[in-house]
Amino acid sequence: MKIDKKLIKELVNCLSEFNITEIEYQEGDKKIKVSKAQRNSSEKSVTSAVVSPNKSVLTDNSEQKGTRVKSPIIGTAYLAPEPGAKKFVEVGDKIKKGQTVVIVEAMKTMNHVPSSADGIVKKIMVNDGQPVEFGQTLIILD
Repeated sequence: MKIDKKLIKELVNCLSEFNITEIEYQEGDKKIKVSKAQRNSSEKSVTSAVVSPNKSVLTDNSEQKGTRVKSPIIGTAYLAPEPGAKKFVEVGDKIKKGQTVVIVEAMKTMNHVPSSADGIVKKIMVNDGQPVEFGQTLIILD
């Protein structure tokens, strides 16, 4: 795989321009994540880039048809609001667009993932507590 240094430099420049600490870019099966870490005010910030080799989660070999609700971020998927609580959705449930179907936890922040369409839950593609990648299918709707 050839590393696109120009693209990485552009992403690093975006960190400063938009005053952000992390940015992720994906095109096809190429994924680049650039972040900077601040040690303390007397040290310079450190910038790093990671190209994810894990493409298997992004290429879903499932032949199931339907609308796919995908993870908007990398993190840990939870199917219920707390341990032992009722799950957000079960197979066969009729759901509305915008309804929370799963939570993806990243860096101690709970991110509610809404349904992208109305439909009936056909298949839940992840288990509770399972790590998920950006773009990975979480739920398939009919």
